[in-house]
Amino acid sequence: MHLAGGTVDGLRVAVVNWRDPWHPAAGGAERYAWELARRLAARGARVRYVTCRAPRRGGDGRRGERGRKRVDGVRFARMGGRFTVYPLVLAWMAARLRPFDVVIDCQNGIPFFTPLALPRRVPVFCVVHHVHDAQFGLYFPAWLARLGRFLEGPVSRWVYRRHAFVVVSPSTLRAVRDRLGWDGPTYVVPNGAVTPAPTQVDGLPERGDPELVCVTRLVPHKRTRRLLDLAEGLVARYPGMRVNIVGDGPERAALAAEVASRGLGDTVTLHGYVSEDVKTALVARADLHLSASQGEGWGLSVIEAAAHGVPTVAYDVDGLRDAVRDGVTGWLAAPDEPLTDTVERALKELDDPLRREQVADACRQWASAFDWERTTDRMARLLTAAVHRGTAATKDKRALVVDLGDGSLQVVEGPVRDLLLGGDTAVQVLRTATPLERLLGHPLPEPEDGSP
Repeated sequence: MHLAGGTVDGLRVAVVNWRDPWHPAAGGAERYAWELARRLAARGARVRYVTCRAPRRGGDGRRGERGRKRVDGVRFARMGGRFTVYPLVLAWMAARLRPFDVVIDCQNGIPFFTPLALPRRVPVFCVVHHVHDAQFGLYFPAWLARLGRFLEGPVSRWVYRRHAFVVVSPSTLRAVRDRLGWDGPTYVVPNGAVTPAPTQVDGLPERGDPELVCVTRLVPHKRTRRLLDLAEGLVARYPGMRVNIVGDGPERAALAAEVASRGLGDTVTLHGYVSEDVKTALVARADLHLSASQGEGWGLSVIEAAAHGVPTVAYDVDGLRDAVRDGVTGWLAAPDEPLTDTVERALKELDDPLRREQVADACRQWASAFDWERTTDRMARLLTAAVHRGTAATKDKRALVVDLGDGSLQVVEGPVRDLLLGGDTAVQVLRTATPLERLLGHPLPEPEDGSP
């Protein structure tokens, strides 16, 4: 078995996710699941994407699920709605005569609990983007929020006890330990990034001074109203400032009404759902990208903005503190403070052309560390090693830096590490990987002065 490449040819893989990438409410979790699914299929895996049904067309005119059952080599199985998809997926899996070789079970607040419907020998990786305990109360009545927290915590700990979690960032790794009480094996496989080249898009206004952008879903935990507070606080100092909010969601109508009532119509534009070309153009021309979210698993929009040399101002909260390197690729504000002071400080720094270029270069370099093909490499290695060993679990929670015997160094964890160390005496363990090395998936040079 060639672990360095994670050969998945012929492997039967189920990717189970709440929504498909064409769902009107699709977000980062759907992007992650789909990028993995289609790339695994391109490498020869037999991939099923199992998900719920969605409207043919959302309220914003976005097309919902595709009619085709196969896209880019991935076969789709769609069933049920927002809540009924969970029992229907379990029934569908239990009824299959030929089970999958391995399952990627994506948790969007509540996982699918697929181990209950699978033979014990089938490895399961439960993908957790971020812990939802604090968010259930924003969307559901108290009794349903309590049920959500019970399913996300104690029930998940029991159902996946013989399997493993995959998380997308150091923040989520800490959160599943501290807030969910998960003490089982957990591996880090981050998001990748795709950077479309900026294009000239007709209809956009001439660039103002300054220009800010936020790419987000308009839902409660993204706290988009704080961007209106920001605009209100800075418009007197920067009369030509523009704040472009890109994305849609259930809060759009209320936000539009508030923009009008505050008299911010000339400053704040709610673009709604736009094409990739328009989104890319709005991000690439901005001075700053913004996030007011109360917490993320990572910050995919942060990395995609950084790929264009655009830094981000966000709160120092889970996920965003990993995606934004404070003072290097952006600026982090204290969670209980308005963004106004931090944005104003960032704009003052960026007034210096040398500082602006320094930040832009750092952003592009940081974004280049994340790529969907490398993400797929890491997941593929975990999948193939788990199938070979017959389990996704491990007794050793560490990620290690190892010498593969030919002088090349690699960060390995979970079944990949166990398989390497158990079968090749030439492999030498050098040290435990740092959190940053674990995120990036490769060793970093150690400082000559011995400092961390």
